[in-house]
Amino acid sequence: MDSLFDDIAAAHLAIRPQVSVTPLEHSLALSALTGCEVYLKCEHLQRTGSFKFRGASNKLRLLDPVARRDGVIAASTGNHGQAVALAGRLLGVPVTVYAPASAAAVKLDAIRALGAELKLVDGDALAAELSAGEAARRAGLPFVSPYNDLEVVAGQGTVGMELAEQCPELDAVFVSVGGGGLISGIGAAMRRLAPGAEMVGCWPETAATMHASLQAGRIVEVDEGDTLSDGTAGGVEPGAVTFELCRDLIRHGALVSEADIRAALRLLAQTERWMVEGAAGVALAGLLQLAPSYEGKKVAVVLCGRNIVLDKFLSAVAA
Repeated sequence: MDSLFDDIAAAHLAIRPQVSVTPLEHSLALSALTGCEVYLKCEHLQRTGSFKFRGASNKLRLLDPVARRDGVIAASTGNHGQAVALAGRLLGVPVTVYAPASAAAVKLDAIRALGAELKLVDGDALAAELSAGEAARRAGLPFVSPYNDLEVVAGQGTVGMELAEQCPELDAVFVSVGGGGLISGIGAAMRRLAPGAEMVGCWPETAATMHASLQAGRIVEVDEGDTLSDGTAGGVEPGAVTFELCRDLIRHGALVSEADIRAALRLLAQTERWMVEGAAGVALAGLLQLAPSYEGKKVAVVLCGRNIVLDKFLSAVAA
């Protein structure tokens, strides 16, 4: 954990000014509604529209000259692919992204527009990750995992550095969880800088593989269903470094329904005038569920992305 924090601190300095410091906004409306002092960490305002740009930028900056010349391979349902594509474009690194064929077309188009080569895979996000990893091994190229890489986790952990600088008195941080890279990085930074802040992991009920794995004490396979939180959907890769980090750092968890996610998206649109993706709604839905336990306390909700599918968002908030 000490080594990871040192890497996060180094990334916090090294990825500027390429990576933006995002605002931490105090929400009067959500504070009045929940009885907590609610702060919103605006990662939906990050370049490429999500926190993923942090991890991708840190990973690619650490490549040796040969790897920078030959390129990297990544796997993504959209946000990570866009992040790696832009980081590669800025650093002159060729990028190939493997993605599920079922991923949102608007996100796949965005990856292509940023200059990456896109390869579509039948199956879910985990299938794309495994295919990409195998292709990287065959070609001898670095694989840029969405979460199963400590250099990526260190980049995501810069969110935690900013939170500790912006509001060191936080009592809890609510984070949506897929593979666990974001909450692992935030938790590692906050444990050193704001040890009183609890990490609260939030999952859709229909796609909670890491939650089930933590409950089982080992990484397990889960048949996941459809969810508005497509950014956190997909299994957890066998041997993922984030499993032990999540087990050590996450203090509380919240499982939220699709109706809860829709209500959270609608609430953010009504109170803050922001349209965010389903994964960001999961974190707010987690706070709404657990708010009585944090009454009167300072809490942050990480709004992890804005790369919405407009028709899907409008349908969700109208439901």
